[in-house]
Amino acid sequence: MERIRKALDRARLERAAPPQAPPAVPAPLESIVYSRTQVFQPRRDVLERNRVLDPAGTDPAAAAYRMLRTQVLQRMDANGWRSIAIFSAQASEGKTTTAINLAASLANDRMHTVLLVDFDLRTPAIAGRLGFVPNAGAEDALSGRSNLEDCLYHPEGFERLVVLPARGAVANSSDLLAGPHCRRLVAEVRTRYPERIIVYDLPPVRGADDALAFAPLVDCGLVVASPGRTRRGDLVRTIELLRNTPLVGTVLNRGPDDP
Repeated sequence: MERIRKALDRARLERAAPPQAPPAVPAPLESIVYSRTQVFQPRRDVLERNRVLDPAGTDPAAAAYRMLRTQVLQRMDANGWRSIAIFSAQASEGKTTTAINLAASLANDRMHTVLLVDFDLRTPAIAGRLGFVPNAGAEDALSGRSNLEDCLYHPEGFERLVVLPARGAVANSSDLLAGPHCRRLVAEVRTRYPERIIVYDLPPVRGADDALAFAPLVDCGLVVASPGRTRRGDLVRTIELLRNTPLVGTVLNRGPDDP
């Protein structure tokens, strides 16, 4: 009887307790006005030629990137991750195309701002794919020649997306990515805006040591492979080399002609 009485008392208390509020849902971000960041207008024909998609488009490719965005966000949110590197085994496997379109799709989510960083300092391509020529870039920020704010660009039509491009190939790229300037830069872009996701485009893992030198500075990675180009042994070895970096998955790039 005593156990029953206690159970009834507990039930009465629970019914009398005020209902708990549901977890707060972050509000969508307002439109951003860029004052210091340089703004440029990408040409539509350049974007189409370089397979840069409209993140809100209705074509199957844009829908596939939205699915990838959702899967990546779920993994990142579950682990409190805010930076992701895009890896590939070798060149010409669709790594940069994936980095640009994933970053644009993430920025279109409206809950985040996104910084797309071109740290493929051996063959930088993001500025060219978006159709602009930067007057200062990642190599300048890494070497201390320029402030970060002077190296950032916003492509009109891609709301909440900012790009840190690279201007050209750098001879000592792996030293820059492993050096103290790079660590400070990574910390700065990570802490400046709490809702920001940073997407890094890196050189191929099997081509040089740049990607492995930088990998400890990111929260997670995504590996891009291409049918007809990526060899199974190269892919397996790439994943082995990245064993200390959490991977959110592998993307099979369906366009064998994508650069």
